[in-house]
Amino acid sequence: MDKRLQWSDLQYFLAVCEHGSIGAAAQALGVNHSTVLRRVASLERSLSVRLFDRLPSGYALTSHGLALAADVGQLAERVDAAERRVTGANLQLSGTLRLTAPDALLQSLLLAPLARFRRLHPQLGLELVINNTMLSLSKREADVAVRGSNRPPGHLVGRRVGSVQTALYASRDYLASLGPSANERDYQWVGHIDALSQLASAKWVQQNVPADQVGLRVDNLVSLADAVAAGAGVGWILCPLASQRPGLVQLREPCKAFNTQVWVLTHPDLRRVARVKALTDLLFDTLSTHPQLLHPDAN
Repeated sequence: MDKRLQWSDLQYFLAVCEHGSIGAAAQALGVNHSTVLRRVASLERSLSVRLFDRLPSGYALTSHGLALAADVGQLAERVDAAERRVTGANLQLSGTLRLTAPDALLQSLLLAPLARFRRLHPQLGLELVINNTMLSLSKREADVAVRGSNRPPGHLVGRRVGSVQTALYASRDYLASLGPSANERDYQWVGHIDALSQLASAKWVQQNVPADQVGLRVDNLVSLADAVAAGAGVGWILCPLASQRPGLVQLREPCKAFNTQVWVLTHPDLRRVARVKALTDLLFDTLSTHPQLLHPDAN
């Protein structure tokens, strides 16, 4: 590397490569748009080459940019790995932990265990990142993840605590409004927008429910449960979310094809960090016996 290069400029360059645009990189880095532009321009001046073509559709890597991204990307991963190893040597129950989880699991399963963790370890700070996509534990965007997935990422380590079930529900008031002779052909449905299209329940609705019977579509499972509870129609709801809404009536038994495994995950370099181990152990102990989960020996 030329001695004139600044590591911070390279980090801005990599952020644009990873996120695909100046705006997305700025948001990920927590800086303004002009800062990213200035750092990328500084890097191009240092190298005396153009790294991006400025196209109407966005920024595209030039051949020089592609070569630099390949080399620096490997360097960045080594730096991240070194940071994780240093962090992994920390054996003290102090500092801050960042946990990421989807809103549905946080609301239905995690709030009570996390409150207990805080009582047991008041010296530890907790940061909750509610996100329905997998943050990068390699880049320390989070220390621990609780995820619903039948295919957890292979580069992470963790334990399965059970499976969450999904059943068909409606509110008592909604069913009463249809009258005693109503059947499933009379139902209006609460469905899913594209952000949830990968769910087995979303695929079922797409294949089995006429589009004109799906009167409302939502982008997260908590909103789906709330909409059904409010009388917007029937819908497939995670059973732990349904149990928190007493006005709901289960119309069908949980569909086994919709079962989703729940995992407590971390990065291999962090699993022996005392504070990370304390949190993952408590979550495993609590969730592996949670009455709202179907546990491995019952699958």
